[in-house]
Amino acid sequence: MTSIVPALDTRTAEGSALQAVLLDMDGTLVDTEGFWWQAEVGVFAELGHVLGEEHREVVIGGPMTRSASYLIQATGADITLPELSLRLNNRFEELVDGHVPLMPGASRLLLELAAHRVPTALVSASHRRIIDRVLTSIGQEHFALTIAGDEVERTKPHPDPYLLAAAGLGADPARCAVVEDTATGVAAAEAAGCRVVAVPSVVPIEPAAGRTVVRSLEDVDLPFLRSIVTGTP
Repeated sequence: MTSIVPALDTRTAEGSALQAVLLDMDGTLVDTEGFWWQAEVGVFAELGHVLGEEHREVVIGGPMTRSASYLIQATGADITLPELSLRLNNRFEELVDGHVPLMPGASRLLLELAAHRVPTALVSASHRRIIDRVLTSIGQEHFALTIAGDEVERTKPHPDPYLLAAAGLGADPARCAVVEDTATGVAAAEAAGCRVVAVPSVVPIEPAAGRTVVRSLEDVDLPFLRSIVTGTP
């Protein structure tokens, strides 16, 4: 069943072609991609398998079910998908230990969106238990709604999470700006018809039609997000 967790209010961005901003979590707002890789490497070491960097490029940004399934198949590890998912989530929580570092520019961007009452959603492939844990560092109050990967039938790279977020905010996907750090997330947002800002965290992402690639969230502000939706410099 899909679950949407609302914030205290629903904000509006009157007078702007930009109707909403939809943000990925891991690697975009918070510096957690390294923690996820540590968790995967550690758990598979306990299972007797060594994960090479070539596997990291496959699993980054993917939903737990896809990443865990791939790693089981690639290594031949003797573990079920539910057991592995549980161990990976548990190990991730142990590694972050209640403190999740924000990416440079993340706090400033969220405060700017809130100050201008821009409807904002967090759209993640991570499970609800992980999102709720990380939100203690990011701040639940910044989001009108949050969507987790285990709450949609088809998560990233399918468009469903972003279509659900746009609908939940009453926005046209074509007038939503999405900020993502992986090819998986970018594919989901583009399939939903959104304009995309890619901030690559581990694997490079090439510019394309409807997609703008930047080095850091420090290069992203509200005028910039409005410009990519309206097509004006």
